[in-house]
Amino acid sequence: MPNHQRVVVVGGGVSGLATAYLLARDSGPDVEIVVLEASDRLGGKILTQDVAGHPVDMGPDALLVRLPAMRSLLEDLDLTDAIVAPGASGAFIWSRARLRPLPPSTLFGIPQKLLPLLRSGLLSPLGVARAALDLVLPRTRTGDDPSVGELVRPRFGSEVFERLVDPMLGGVHAGRADDLSAQSSVPEIAALARRSRSIYLGSRSMRRGSTSSGPALVTLEGGLTRLVDTLASRLDTCEVRLGAAVTGLRRVADGQDVAGVDAARVDATGYLVELADGTEIAADTVVLATPAFVTADLLARVAPDAAVAAREVPYADVASLTLVYPRDAVTHGLDGTGFLVPPEEGLLLVGCSWLPAKWPHLTDPSSVLIRAMVGRHGDDRFASMDDDALVDQVHRELVQTMGMSAPPTSAHVQRWPRAMPQYTVGHRRRLERIDHALTDVPGIHVTGAAFGGVGIASCVARAQRTAAALTTDVDSAVASLKGPA
Repeated sequence: MPNHQRVVVVGGGVSGLATAYLLARDSGPDVEIVVLEASDRLGGKILTQDVAGHPVDMGPDALLVRLPAMRSLLEDLDLTDAIVAPGASGAFIWSRARLRPLPPSTLFGIPQKLLPLLRSGLLSPLGVARAALDLVLPRTRTGDDPSVGELVRPRFGSEVFERLVDPMLGGVHAGRADDLSAQSSVPEIAALARRSRSIYLGSRSMRRGSTSSGPALVTLEGGLTRLVDTLASRLDTCEVRLGAAVTGLRRVADGQDVAGVDAARVDATGYLVELADGTEIAADTVVLATPAFVTADLLARVAPDAAVAAREVPYADVASLTLVYPRDAVTHGLDGTGFLVPPEEGLLLVGCSWLPAKWPHLTDPSSVLIRAMVGRHGDDRFASMDDDALVDQVHRELVQTMGMSAPPTSAHVQRWPRAMPQYTVGHRRRLERIDHALTDVPGIHVTGAAFGGVGIASCVARAQRTAAALTTDVDSAVASLKGPA
């Protein structure tokens, strides 16, 4: 019987890498960590590509450093000197045939000041007046898990919802606010609605109490692949396998001889991790850092109830396009980070980042890099287009919204099928069902964007909690195997 513990982490995206790194950092030498990644690279949705000589992120391109877990990880990895702050502030909304400034002081599109909202021209005067009714309306009564639309529209009206809240959440979640759970997608707003009669007044109070300084979002010199590469470089005590697709898990009965599977783990108690090449790895603990639909497949035999709940999490297909325009073709002043598009406008575009304005290190003297996002839950029109047709359509929409006077000289298309988990109504209950089912299956942990919040920082925070729980469990298991000193 071995006197060490083996932890197998399935998935080499940021969630799996952060979990493995933090566990390796904090646990003792008797903990063996194996990371299995199905593809030929690490990083998952984090992917930096060279575009016109510049490192451009094809997936997420920012880190929320106001989240303590994210800031702590960057410090621990000695990456704080590589941080790049945004070069511009503010953004725009495409509405009624114009790019209109996003009013300052909004919380996920909820206005915190009415006068700037009126001045922006984003809403009609009647729409601003309707938003002000939140100040006098009685508390809205909703069910236990209302959608964002059910919470916001009755208080602020359709214009705030359609021109501010819906496009904002489309940019974050690639979803529709009428489908998204308020408590899972915008817990701050859900909490305000429970606590305050007026969401507007409650949000202003929260804003006054905020003490944060510095930019909320940053990137890294060289792109966010630098985070992945640095994490991977710190896994020198771990075994990392690429091209190692996991197809299933099964329990190992207490005392079962698995010498034929893994000679180092005779009489193991735990799990057998089955790989696509027909081999198996014995593990005491398994961390599934995979999308919910993959997690569901892997849990099917060991935790069927958890698998059913995980399979219910819907996903959105999205694509990122980076278009390189001659500088003289861009007539817009790029006086912000970019713009968002409400679904009601009917465009393929969900949002657009003006990269030289957003990230100063992507400035080029002769060209301008524009990053466009398409696709949201319920709108996958782009999926039927080939890359050339998709670039042509996005260019036409950039002519419409920004007045481009010439086509792009080059373009890069990155498609992300089933990329964005949707926190639809009932999401928290799904997670509770998964957690409850896993209490009967010791040694299985789940982490990732579907389970702990979208965005790299939220994935890191969830990984931090997972690693902390694992460290306690495996250190205790090792101590019990060794017996009294």
